[in-house]
Formats: sequence, structure tokens, C-alpha cells
Amino acid sequence: MIPQEIILTKRNGGMLDATEISQFIQALSDGRLSDGQIAAFAMTIWFNGMNRDETVALTLAMRDSGDVMAWPDLDRPVADKHSTGGVGDNVSLMLAPIVAACGAAVPMISGRGLGHTGGTLDKLESIPGYDIFPSAERFREIVGEIGCAIIGQTGEIAPADKRLYAIRDVTATVDSVPLITASILSKKLAAGLQSLTMDIKVGNGAFMQTMAEAQVLARSIVDVANGAGVRTTALITDMNQPLADCAGNAVEVAHAMTFLEGGKTGTRLHEVVMAFAADMLVNAGLASSLAEAHVNAARALESGAALERFGRMVHALGGPPDFVENWKTHLPAAPIVRPVPAPESGFISAYATRETGLAVIALGGGRTHPDDTIDHRTGFSTILPRGTKVERGEPIAFVHAADEASAERGTWHYLSAVTIADEAPAASPVVLDRVGLETA
Repeated sequence: MIPQEIILTKRNGGMLDATEISQFIQALSDGRLSDGQIAAFAMTIWFNGMNRDETVALTLAMRDSGDVMAWPDLDRPVADKHSTGGVGDNVSLMLAPIVAACGAAVPMISGRGLGHTGGTLDKLESIPGYDIFPSAERFREIVGEIGCAIIGQTGEIAPADKRLYAIRDVTATVDSVPLITASILSKKLAAGLQSLTMDIKVGNGAFMQTMAEAQVLARSIVDVANGAGVRTTALITDMNQPLADCAGNAVEVAHAMTFLEGGKTGTRLHEVVMAFAADMLVNAGLASSLAEAHVNAARALESGAALERFGRMVHALGGPPDFVENWKTHLPAAPIVRPVPAPESGFISAYATRETGLAVIALGGGRTHPDDTIDHRTGFSTILPRGTKVERGEPIAFVHAADEASAERGTWHYLSAVTIADEAPAASPVVLDRVGLETA
């Protein structure tokens, strides 16, 4: 294999076969390629793209660069969900135990915050003792015993993606649909999934800003994942306002507990969680229609079965055995919690959602450098949704901060992301489209 010949073929608009792609990724993993060669490879893909077969080959080569899990002893279908990232997006915390309670195995490998978006692992680290990096053996045991475990990516999962992504990050090649597709799916396929449901966020708080961009990425992921043998669908969901009524780490875990206790029915988040649960159950073969799957997921939530699974998962991963009963005591609380007052009367008409996420980071709830320490206590709660009528001085959210100065800055930053108008905005759906196999 001569790397420059592969780069040349792609640079000139040619198609690479699976062997060429596999050899290139193997050389990348073995350290036989320079950063310059990898950067050139990424840039040729950015300019010339990849067809479905090439993207499948790239995904599988990156998957096979490290450990690939298998679940031969499980008597349940192995399913998962992945989100492209948003603000107030704590869906995974509720979704995994709901789907597990319905009979699926959910080995969910999640990530930290990226840019303005929150990270599931950062949220889970709000729970005292929770181990996001258990051994592979322990991970298997927990999934087998409980049905779900949410953990972080180990160094053995798709290491080629880790090196390729680091180079993409500094060479302006992150926003390539084939590279995004392969990056996401290589890690998911390495978890040994049989089915997957993707959450493609779109809007001013998402990486995909337009519906057209979201549909292109959704179609790519669905086609490539199914081409790799994993039954996959995608839902495109709105991210033009925070999804939950909070944004942060401990506040989102608290919100998840209230949700699992049955306290958030009728919300936009409830609609999203139940839509994904239904899709996952159909993809896993545990329901014959989305309607049947929705009923089963609702039963798992209402009966308390999902809450019980979450508590067992937390304890199995090192958290408190009584977390479900005493989560308010166990979660860290900010010393300063105060209202964010409406600057004027009217209707909340719009959010600059990305700025809301950045406001959480400014409070210490996210990172500006990879080695930053997160203050899990900080964030915003009781966020009012678009369309809410408010009076001047009325709380439109509550800021959770480490001190008074931080609370002042957080309040200013939050208010800069909110628009209040004389008229209510038009209602908009939260689930915008479904891409993939027709199952309803």
C-alpha cells in the first residue's frame, strides 16, 4: 500500500475500494502515516466526498481498528441510540432504562460535552461514585444483569477514529458528512449493536443548522449503518430551544429523576423520549409497530420499572445504592440559586440556543480546554419554553452558580439568548422527520 497513491486517487475524484480504505486505516492505526498524509486524506474526502460503499468501508475499517464487542450470551436484542448533540438534551438518561425495561439490552457508550453541547458522561459524573470507565468485563456483566449501562469510550474502541478526529479538528475537515458518519458509526458498531436509532438535531442549538443539512446526514447514517448490517433509523428533532427545562449537569440528572418518577409528562422532552423508545423497540424487533412500542414504553415508565433499572445501573457502576430514593441528597447543589427575571412583559418568542449552552460553560458547567474541571452544580433550571407569556420581573429560569459574581454573569449571558416579543410564536413540532425503514 502506497499512501500517496490512495490520496491521489481520491484527490482526483476517483473511487477507493474496500481494500484500499482498509489498508490506509490500518496504517493510520499502526502509526505508519504522518499527520500530513492523514490530513491530506481527510481534505480530499471533504472536497470530493465518498459514495455509500466507500463510507461503509471506511466505517468498518475504523470499527475494526480496535476491540469489537459481541454479546453471544444475551437472550435480548442489543440496541442503542446516539444524538448529534444539543442543549438540555438528557434523553439518554431516561431512554436507556425505559428500553431496557421493555426487554432490550442497551450498552450505551456516550461522550463528554462538545462545543456548546452538554455531555452525557459529564452529567453522570454528578452522581457520587459513578464509574464511567468500568472494565469491559464489568460492562458486559451490568448489561447482562440489568439491561443497560451508560459508560464512556475506552481507548480500545475505534482508536483510528480518535487519531483521525484529532487531525480533522485542526484542519477544518470536521464538517464532512462521510467523515462524520464513519466517526459516529465506527464507535457504535464496535459496541456490537444489532439496531440503532439516531437523533439528528437541527436548529440554532445544533451542529446541523438547516433541515437540508440534517436530512443529508440522517440519510448518510441510515444508509451506511444498514449497509454495515445494523438496522438503523433516524429522527430529526428540533433544537431551536433547550430540550429539557434545564441545562447543566446535576440539574439535568435531577430532571431525569423527576422524569422517571412520572413528573414530566406532556413536555417536548417527553414526546422526544417516547418517540425514540418506540423507534428503538421496533428496530430491535420487540414491537411490531410504533404504536405498540409506544404503549410498551409508556407502561415501563408509568409502572416504575424504568426508574428501578436506572437505580440498579447507578449502583452497579459505583453510585449510591439508595440513589433513586434519595437523589436530592446525593446530587451536588450550587450555593447560589436565584431567579433570572424577565426584562419585559410579553411572550418568550425565541432562544439563541447555542448561547444558552455557552452560558452553562461560562458558569463552569463545561470546558473551554480539554483538561478543565467541571463544576457539576452549575447551570439553569425551570427554563420556560417558547410561547410562554411572562410579566416583567417574573422568573424565566433559575441560575445555579458557585458565587454571586458568577450568578450575575450567568444571568446576563442567559438573558442575551432570550427574545421576548408582543405576540406568541407559532407552535412548532419537536420531531420533524423520520428517515429510514418504514415500520409504522
